[in-house]
Amino acid sequence: MSKAKTTFFCQSCGTQSPKWIGKCLSCGEWNTYVEELVVKEDKRPGWQGSTGSSKRVNKPTLVTEIEHNTEQRIVLSDNELNRVLGGGLVAGSLVLLGGEPGIGKSTLMLQIALQQPGIKTLYVSGEESNQQIKMRAERIGIINEQCYILAETNTQNLFKQIEDVQPDLVIIDSIQTLSTSFIESSPGSVSQIRECTGELLKFAKESGTPVVLIGHITKEGSIAGPKVLEHMVDVVLQFEGDRNYIFRIVRAIKNRFGSTAEMGIYEMITNGLREVSNPSEILISYRDEYLSGIAIAATMEGVRPMLIETQALVSTAVYGVPQRSTTGFDARRLNMLLAVLEKRCGFRLAAKDVFLNIAGGIRVDDPATDLAIVCSILSSAEDIAIPGKTCFAAEVGLSGEIRPVNRIENRIMEAEKLGFDRIFISKFNQKGLDLKKYNIQVVFTSKIEEVFKGLFG
Repeated sequence: MSKAKTTFFCQSCGTQSPKWIGKCLSCGEWNTYVEELVVKEDKRPGWQGSTGSSKRVNKPTLVTEIEHNTEQRIVLSDNELNRVLGGGLVAGSLVLLGGEPGIGKSTLMLQIALQQPGIKTLYVSGEESNQQIKMRAERIGIINEQCYILAETNTQNLFKQIEDVQPDLVIIDSIQTLSTSFIESSPGSVSQIRECTGELLKFAKESGTPVVLIGHITKEGSIAGPKVLEHMVDVVLQFEGDRNYIFRIVRAIKNRFGSTAEMGIYEMITNGLREVSNPSEILISYRDEYLSGIAIAATMEGVRPMLIETQALVSTAVYGVPQRSTTGFDARRLNMLLAVLEKRCGFRLAAKDVFLNIAGGIRVDDPATDLAIVCSILSSAEDIAIPGKTCFAAEVGLSGEIRPVNRIENRIMEAEKLGFDRIFISKFNQKGLDLKKYNIQVVFTSKIEEVFKGLFG
């Protein structure tokens, strides 16, 4: 017989406590403990393909004696997701994809499942019926004879079907809907999410089958459930975007098999998500006349160069207290750049409202956008348009100096490929830079005043 008892779990970190306490002793968060009913089993069988009671004893091994083997990956047909994952799905890995409701997580994963020829995929849905998934698959318009659909929420039944199908890839939509019969609590609770993830992690590692989990996020933007969920998985992906824009972005928050600096961009269309191979062309607005307050920045997302458009509006403060508003950029860094312009360069912006927007609905944190943002603010303040086909790639220091940035060659080549005539960079980037191979004018600067004279005379 199983023994039932109630215990308290921290919703932030998953720490267990026999009684309710106001502040978690592990993570320090307040009022995060919830009471749940837990059933303890004396002997719990694992997933159907596990070895049961036989245990392997690990022994310490010298680091020089460990054989290094390149991890086997499933190369997906989606190039954007391949780049973010570091080259494909690693065998036996557990991937968590989080995002807001309605952003397109299920569409993306179903599209991935249907686009893999020769790979047997099991798509498990706890939120939709088989008919609803069939309707979405018909809208996507991809036919795959190797894609299986299963509407199930119990992990024991799920592992029984996995043993029969023997898939090469398992997709769970979503982890908050799964439940195990070994715990007497509702699906989506802290204990259920942790236990179901543990069972799937054991299955993935023992069978070598990659598993992708879809997870919901809270109002604060974090993945719902205990924080330990992100520690258990190998890769955490964030699927984000603005409902008012058609672009969707996949970022890697955690990746044990690759870099977390990569980013994948998709365009939401009627029949699914389309990969955007050249984001620079869609993130730059083309217009008949040049307007003030607009500057183009050459940024990097991982190893991919991109040109984005920064828009600034500077106006007289009406209510006495100047407003500082940003979209897609860190507001604290904007305040720092405004203080540099005020203190070091003599531009009077303290009594001005400043509004900043990154076109396209994306968010950037590359320091190389500093110079473009400063130039867009000065252009709007002076109401003078920046000459067309001009872009910027440099960081601005607290003393007003123009600092160098990395991968400057890739930024210059991207600007040249898109037809730009001139790019402003730091003079400290000219070391080892061969200007003969570029058909674009490279302007070296060291202070904001030099950039201002070069643009506005």
